[in-house]
Amino acid sequence: MLDRAKEIIEDVAKETDSVILLHSMSGKDSIALMDLVYPHFKRVLCVYMYVVPNLSHINRYYAYTKRKYPNVEFVQIPHYGLMQYRKEGFMGTVGDGRQRKYNLSEIIGKVRERFGIEWCVLGFKQSDSLNRRLMLRSYKDGKEAINWKTKMCYPLSTYKNSDVLDYIEKNHLKNPERYSTNGKFQSNGVDITNYSYLKYLQQNFPSDLQKIYNAFPATCVIISQTESKMKQEQKQS
Repeated sequence: MLDRAKEIIEDVAKETDSVILLHSMSGKDSIALMDLVYPHFKRVLCVYMYVVPNLSHINRYYAYTKRKYPNVEFVQIPHYGLMQYRKEGFMGTVGDGRQRKYNLSEIIGKVRERFGIEWCVLGFKQSDSLNRRLMLRSYKDGKEAINWKTKMCYPLSTYKNSDVLDYIEKNHLKNPERYSTNGKFQSNGVDITNYSYLKYLQQNFPSDLQKIYNAFPATCVIISQTESKMKQEQKQS
């Protein structure tokens, strides 16, 4: 299972004993990558980028990861998207034109400088999008997964979502957070404008939903407006 990913990680482990792992806590790629990376490095720094901090449904995964991988270090930092939201006054927030925007590369650079770790592991896959496919296929490492110049590693490059979920199931790892959309389950992401995500929180973690409403007041109408639209569409069909 994921043998190619293991080989990629072993290649990086020949170069360093420390890596940064960008980790979403509850996502399938992050759950699988933590299990794959942990045995090969003396130091694994898990970087979680939050949009809204201290959500209880995310904290469950933090607690699980700490128990299962006790030597992992954790740091939580604002998501680069959050900085854009603050600058623009997104979803009812007060805009701050002085807020500096950062992209992912700049954030990784700051983490590298702060913690003295050069190599970074991310869960990008070619199946995610056309842009990622083109980027990952440009790496001439023989596995389309390692950028030796920038010291970035993408062990899941050639895999599909189903491959990652199979690995999680067969290794008895904690299942990724999932929400239901019309009976179809999807992996969860902290998308504060997504109806299915907000509805999931309303039904299962209402205190987390309130934290999102407090941080982004305009999101409080998304559920009601979406459900009103759904009712109208049902009447018309």
